[in-house]
Amino acid sequence: MSGAHVAVVLAAGGSSRLGRPKQLLTRDGETLVHRAVRLVSTTSPSRMLVVVGAWSDPVIDALADSSCEIVHNADWQRGLATSLHAVAEVLGSFNGPVLVSGCDQPALDSEHLRALLVHAHSAPSRVAVTRYGGVSGVPVVVPAAWFWQDGIGRDQGFGPSLRALPATALGTIDAPELGFDIDTPEDAAAAVARGWLDASAVVSSIKAVQARRTS
Repeated sequence: MSGAHVAVVLAAGGSSRLGRPKQLLTRDGETLVHRAVRLVSTTSPSRMLVVVGAWSDPVIDALADSSCEIVHNADWQRGLATSLHAVAEVLGSFNGPVLVSGCDQPALDSEHLRALLVHAHSAPSRVAVTRYGGVSGVPVVVPAAWFWQDGIGRDQGFGPSLRALPATALGTIDAPELGFDIDTPEDAAAAVARGWLDASAVVSSIKAVQARRTS
C-alpha cells in the first residue's frame, strides 16, 4: 500500500495543562513529535503532513531532519477541528485514505499504524480506528472527504462521524495502551514509570507548572 495514502500528524495543541509543549517531551532522547513523524513515515505515505500551531517554531525545529510538509494552523486555539480544516486546504484533489495520528501517545508503534491501513483497506467504510477505554480514537484511517465535513466537532474531531458508523463497517484494532496520552504532569510522570518518557523532560514540566501556579 506504499504511496496509496496521505499521512497527518496533529501537533498544534497548546499543552496548557502540562505547562510546556508535549510535542517536545522526549522518549529515548527523541521528541514525541519527531517520534510520531518517524513512525508514521514508516507506512510510506505519498505525503507526510504535520499540523503546527502553538509552539510552532520549536516544533518545526524538532523536525528539521524529517521529510514532511508543515501545515500552519493559525486558529489552533479554537480546537481540533481547525487543524482538520487546515489539512483539508492542502489535500487538493486527493480522494484516497488519510492516516491521522497525534503526537502524545508515547506507546505508539509502527506496527499498529501499518495494521490500521490494512484494516481500512478491507473495511466496508474504508475507515479503521484504534479502540481504547471503550471509545474509538486516533490513530485512525479515514477517507479524505471526511476533512471537508461541516459536522467536524470543535474538540471531538471525527468522533461524531465515527460513532455514526456501525461497528461492522469499521476496521477496529484494540490497543488499550494508546488510551494513555500526555495531558498533565501526572500523566507524564506515569509515562516515565512505564518507560515511555525520559524523566528529565517530566521534571522540567512539573517545575514549569509549579512556577506558573505560584507566580
